Amino acid sequence: MGHPARRKRQLVRFNVRFPRRRRMRIPRSWVGLLFLVGRLYVAAFYLMVAMAIGMVWLLVAGTQVTCWGVADLTRLVRRKPERLPQVTANVLTDFQYMTPLQFEQALAGLCQRDGCTDVRVVGGAGDLGADVIATTPDGRRIVIQAKRYAPTNRVGSPEVQKVGGTYYVVHGAHLAAVVTTSGFTQGAVQYAQQAGIRLYGARELAGWVSRTGPAPWH
Repeated sequence: MGHPARRKRQLVRFNVRFPRRRRMRIPRSWVGLLFLVGRLYVAAFYLMVAMAIGMVWLLVAGTQVTCWGVADLTRLVRRKPERLPQVTANVLTDFQYMTPLQFEQALAGLCQRDGCTDVRVVGGAGDLGADVIATTPDGRRIVIQAKRYAPTNRVGSPEVQKVGGTYYVVHGAHLAAVVTTSGFTQGAVQYAQQAGIRLYGARELAGWVSRTGPAPWH
């Protein structure tokens, strides 16, 4: 018996041709030039829109930051100043019975009464010659050294020299004054005259308290 004839398998080929993507041809004429200009205008328009959005965002952010800064400044300006004790002429007789801190606070109260601002009591250990620091009504910075001494105990030259060596270099003040409930030695007076330091003894302090005499910065 013969073998059955082998059938040849015919491969069916599908010739599928996909259309090629045609490149946009720009005619080389004034129409093509207008086309290119149009595309440039569109790109520039989108760029300007992006820049405008960025500027608006920066403006909003800057406005918000400015509002925060103004609010903080307003709270700082409206902050109530430190309340210091009011000083009258009757207090002068009580100075001798005050503690050193109470005497410093009394002098600070006098400064505030007479128009000083930013009045601070800074006395204590290591005060470097400053017990009261304030800004005078004319804008100058003054340092006051308070000496609550007995009437017979006068302030000497070393105490005044300490103020003279620190009021400008350390505290950045324009004026310096030493105020005491007693008086000053001759050496202290001579040094104060040379260094331009104001000395306020019991008589000058009484005039300051009663408004019959000038303040240390006058």
